[in-house]
Amino acid sequence: MVVVDVVVENESKKIYMDGMLHKQLTKNVFVKVKKKDRDWVVVIDGEEGSGKSVLAFQIAKILDPNFSVDNVAFTANDFIRIVKNAKKFSCVVFDEAFTGLSSRASLSEMNRLLVSLMMEMRQRNLFIIIVMPTFFMLDKYAVLHRARGLFHVKLRNDKRGYWNYYPKKKMKVLYLKGKQYFEYHHTKPAIFGKFLEQYTINEAKYRSLKKQALEMKQRNTRAEVYKSQRDILIYEFYKYQNVSILNFSKFIETIKIGLQKRVIDTIINEVGDKKAKKEQEVLEEEEKPPDLAKIQG
Repeated sequence: MVVVDVVVENESKKIYMDGMLHKQLTKNVFVKVKKKDRDWVVVIDGEEGSGKSVLAFQIAKILDPNFSVDNVAFTANDFIRIVKNAKKFSCVVFDEAFTGLSSRASLSEMNRLLVSLMMEMRQRNLFIIIVMPTFFMLDKYAVLHRARGLFHVKLRNDKRGYWNYYPKKKMKVLYLKGKQYFEYHHTKPAIFGKFLEQYTINEAKYRSLKKQALEMKQRNTRAEVYKSQRDILIYEFYKYQNVSILNFSKFIETIKIGLQKRVIDTIINEVGDKKAKKEQEVLEEEEKPPDLAKIQG
């Protein structure tokens, strides 16, 4: 462990960091980003309560001494705003990007963000840390082409504070071989270490902002569920009526629920496409030849 002096809310503070990790961050990561005019995207994953965010903030503070809770994003809009306004060589943490019932929607959103903000991140030479339950939720592009490495945080005898690090090549092997069952044993980490429960940002403010973001996400999730239920009901009613979309739209207008024809058209087409895709997937699965290896034990 090495002792590092940091400043948190204008107060000097000492934190302890694994010596090998500190050396890699200061002598390797920071130098490459600065000299080679690139960015650095890394993922920190692990089960809930394992200390992922604490480790993320410690790494962020080493790479960017000015890092604070203002550079922590809890939503896609936060992430876009912070990245677009970030100063050169600053660090941005997207904390728990995939929580709540809307994790599938968040997944697609995160993957799109990594593509759409690529130029911004490189031009500003940013350090981007994505904190999430498991990196297997990312798509191939994000893992194989954007992320530089993975910190897998874990508990040992129910105690927090342990991490394994997989650089780009090992992370690719882990992703390609372990994605089906979310397994982490297909390759050994390049380095591993420990960290202490030490916040390098204002902990009270961080917890308050995260709570607000989670409550907002839960409200948005309920709205998404209600909208999905409405769309399915409209589609099934349309099928039951067995009429043209035009006549069905006119019928819906007489009910006066505030949906215009173009909205109804979109709902019917989108739900219909989803159902057709699902039915095709089921059909293809049924037509697959049996796995003899599994049948034979």
